Amino acid sequence: MVDFRDTREWLDRAREMGELAVIKGAETKYEIGTLAQLSGRNQGPAVVLQEIKGYPADFRILTNMMANIKCLNLTLGLPIDKSLRDTIETLAKGMIAGWENKSKDYPPTMVDSGPILENVVEGDDIDLNIFPVPTWHELDGGPYIGTADSVITRDPDTGVVNAGTYRGQLHDRNSVGMMVTHGHHGYIHRQKYFAKGERCPVVMVFGVDPLLWTLSTTSISPDISELNYAGAIRGEPIPVIKGRVTGLPIPANAEIAIEGYAEPGVTRKEGRFGEWQGYYAGGVTDQPFVKASTLYYRNAPILTGAPPAKGAYNPYGLARSTWRSAHVWNEIVAAGVPGVKGVWLPPCGGSWYLQIVSIEQRYGGHATHAGHAVAHSRSGAFSARYTIVVDDDVNPYDLEDVMWAVCTRSLPTDADIIKKGWGSHSEPLFRRTSAAPVDSTPPRAIVYAVKPYEWRNEFAPVNLASEEMRKQAFAKWKDAFNGRLQII
Repeated sequence: MVDFRDTREWLDRAREMGELAVIKGAETKYEIGTLAQLSGRNQGPAVVLQEIKGYPADFRILTNMMANIKCLNLTLGLPIDKSLRDTIETLAKGMIAGWENKSKDYPPTMVDSGPILENVVEGDDIDLNIFPVPTWHELDGGPYIGTADSVITRDPDTGVVNAGTYRGQLHDRNSVGMMVTHGHHGYIHRQKYFAKGERCPVVMVFGVDPLLWTLSTTSISPDISELNYAGAIRGEPIPVIKGRVTGLPIPANAEIAIEGYAEPGVTRKEGRFGEWQGYYAGGVTDQPFVKASTLYYRNAPILTGAPPAKGAYNPYGLARSTWRSAHVWNEIVAAGVPGVKGVWLPPCGGSWYLQIVSIEQRYGGHATHAGHAVAHSRSGAFSARYTIVVDDDVNPYDLEDVMWAVCTRSLPTDADIIKKGWGSHSEPLFRRTSAAPVDSTPPRAIVYAVKPYEWRNEFAPVNLASEEMRKQAFAKWKDAFNGRLQII
């Protein structure tokens, strides 16, 4: 059961769990981003930054909201001591499908008041520079107010509201970039307005509760609003206020939000920015932006931040990998793939580039079926490099075990190559020149690191002590190793 209604209640629960660090006096330029990376790499606690240099003492930043599995379980209302493996399996086997089915019954409730209305600033009086917006990485093109955000748009054709996490560079006192990769729902909505010559109404929530932010980072059906989905997980509708200018819903318990419009054909230079692949790969490009018409914020506001970084240094890498792995598992089972024993999209691939699925082989071509189902699933199609299929005696959550299977059960000729896939705007392997825009349809490989089905029972046996033997030895002798035995 979800035990919080806003960011502040979530902080209380994290503090009670011993999963909250408080840092006072940090610098917005580079230092806060570095601290986020260090905590992320160590699967550390959530981090609240207070008394930030140059800003009011009670203006805060919350980052590393879900750098470890306990904080993710807290956010999703699961038992906090569930392991990574158990959390993914629990989500995949029923919870995700159940929430999606119930989401239609939990539309947000429009209310007249809420904490987000404690401070309302309009027009030329807006100054977003009052907030302690970090320059997260040393080579970033400027401060980014939108990293752990929810950007709210509405499909002009269907009326479905979407909340997505897209990076937002703070250009000046009232303008924020809206960088969205093609194919994402916010991009599709915006382009529909632009194609009609109309401006696109946008709400940007920069202080968002961890549950809605988690949903904003993942891929769900375009027919389901993340606001409904959050209501289904909570078991009660999300209270929202109606934006004074755009009419879009704004979470009533949010910390900081703006509303305004992105204008067709009007852009500003955006970037560069340290992206999820671990590189400054996107360069500087012309991108749409939102000019704030109204600013809303709570007293003592909390800006939520999640700066991308290389692999496990990414402070939200583990949480995103866990959530997306469960979604891919759920989707390939729904597509008819039997015998799925585990799915893992590890942080080393940013939860996108590398996808691992473990199956109990039941028929010839089963591995091919599973591999292509992952590659073409809703949550697995975007920006993947490698899909690896392994047998059920291989632990998909242990990359050492996975690579052992790749080395001993696959040949280079066993891989399938998909020539054109759905890629990111910030693909690091593609050179950018003014004359040649980046190719955003990169190839991908499906690697079959499984025993050949036709003679799988004749395959050489593995020379590893049985799991039962390992558990017995671990229990009997673990103290002799001074706590250094971890993997059994």
